Amino acid sequence: MTRSIQALAYSRPSALESSRAGQLLGLETAGGLTPRGAEPHPRFFEGFLASPSVAARGLLAVADVAAARYYQRTSQASLDPVVTGNGDRLRFESFSGCCGVYARLDVLSEGLEGTETGHGTTNVDVNNPLREALSRMAGDEPLHLRVGPQEMAVTTLHGPVVEKKVPLPDRWLRGFAEAQVASAAFDLRAELPAVEAVRFLRSIPRSAGRASLGAQWVVPAGRTLRPTTRPAPGAVCLPGPQRLGALQRILRYATALRVYGPVADSVATASAWEVMLPGMRLTLTLSPDASRGFSGEGGVLEALATDDAAADAELVSVLLAWEPRIEPADLAEQSGLPVERVRAALTRLGTAGRVGYDLADAAYFHRELPYDADRAERHNPRLVAARQLARTGAVVLDGALAAVHSGDRRYQIREKAGALSCTCQWWADYRGRRGPCKHALAVRMVRRGATVTGGAR
Repeated sequence: MTRSIQALAYSRPSALESSRAGQLLGLETAGGLTPRGAEPHPRFFEGFLASPSVAARGLLAVADVAAARYYQRTSQASLDPVVTGNGDRLRFESFSGCCGVYARLDVLSEGLEGTETGHGTTNVDVNNPLREALSRMAGDEPLHLRVGPQEMAVTTLHGPVVEKKVPLPDRWLRGFAEAQVASAAFDLRAELPAVEAVRFLRSIPRSAGRASLGAQWVVPAGRTLRPTTRPAPGAVCLPGPQRLGALQRILRYATALRVYGPVADSVATASAWEVMLPGMRLTLTLSPDASRGFSGEGGVLEALATDDAAADAELVSVLLAWEPRIEPADLAEQSGLPVERVRAALTRLGTAGRVGYDLADAAYFHRELPYDADRAERHNPRLVAARQLARTGAVVLDGALAAVHSGDRRYQIREKAGALSCTCQWWADYRGRRGPCKHALAVRMVRRGATVTGGAR
C-alpha cells in the first residue's frame, strides 16, 4: 500500500486555559492555504462561541473519528482534523483511519460571536491533554475561541516547536474525495425531532460485534425510524451502525436528526447522519460496509478519465474563492461551461481536496486540504490500469461494442443509454455500483479521444 508522510508543524500545542474573562480555547494551526497564498500558521477566527459545551463535544466527536479504526483496529497515529474558514462559518473535518467514516462539524455564523471569520484551510492541533480538558468542560461558562496564533504573535513566530509526522495512505486520500462524491448523490430521506432522534441513536449498539458490523436498514415511521430486515421502498441503509458512536457525545444537545442517502435497492449503500445542534451541525457519512472504505467506490473515475475535466477544473478553480456555497449553475454562467462539465470539474477538484459537499445546503463548498492529494489520482489502481490499456492499443471499438485485451483474456464492453457494461468479474460483482471497471474506463478514454497519459505529474 502506497503511503506518504504528512508532517504537521505547530508553533505550540493547542490548549484550553482559564482566565478572568472565562476560558480560552486556543487551536493552533499548521501550514495551509489562504487567499494570500500559503501561510505557516494561518489565523481564521477570534471571538466567543455561542454554545461552548456543544462546540467542545462536537470538536471531540470529529477528533474521535480521526483516531478511530472501525474495522481491524490498530494503534496507528491519526491525522489532526482539518479546519476551513469560509467567511461565515468554520468547518472541522476528519476521516477515519479505516477510510470508512467521514465527519464534519459546521460551526455556523449564529454559533460564532466575534470578528469576521477568515478564509482558508489548514490542520488544527488536537492533542491528548486538550481532549481531556474539553471532555471535562461543564456548563456554559464563556468560552473564547482562537483558531490560529494570537494576533500579535503572527509576525513574531520564528519556527515550529511542535511537529507531528503521520503516515498517510493513498487510499485515505482517495476515500476523503470519494465521500464527497457519494454525498452529492444523496437526498434527504428522514428528519426526526430531538426526542425521537436521541431515542433512536441511543438504541444503536455500540459494540463492534458481527451483527453491528453488517448493513442494516431503517424506514421512516411517523416521527421516528423503524428497523427493517430488507431495503423496502423509502428505506435508508445503516451500514455498520456502531460507527455512529461518535454522535453519542452530543446527543443531549441535539435538536433534530436528518438522514440522507440514495434510493435503496437490494445492496448496502453509503448514507449520512446529520445531527442539528444550537448554531452547529455534526455530520457522519458512512461507507457501504464497515470492512469497505470509500477509497474503492470509484465515483470519481469518470471525471478523472477526461481531458475536458482537467482543463475545466483549472478554469473553475479560479472562481471558487473559499465560498461556503458553490452552485454549479452559477459557476456554469461565470465560466461559460455547460452545467454537466462544471459538475465533472467539481468532482475532479474533489479528488485534490479542493471542494467538499454540504448536504444541508445541497451545495459544494471550497476548501484546500493541506496534503499532496494529487497522489490520489496518480496512484488510483483502476485509473492507472485503464490508462495503460488505452495507451497500449488494447481497446478495439466497434460501434456500440468494444473489445479490450487484458493479459491473455478478451473482454467485451457494451454501451446502452450512455452506460457501459463489461464481461469481467468486477462488473458481474458490482454492476457499476462501485464505478466503472478498468476495461470500461479504458473504452471511455478511447471513445472520448482522451490523452491517456493525462494526470501524470
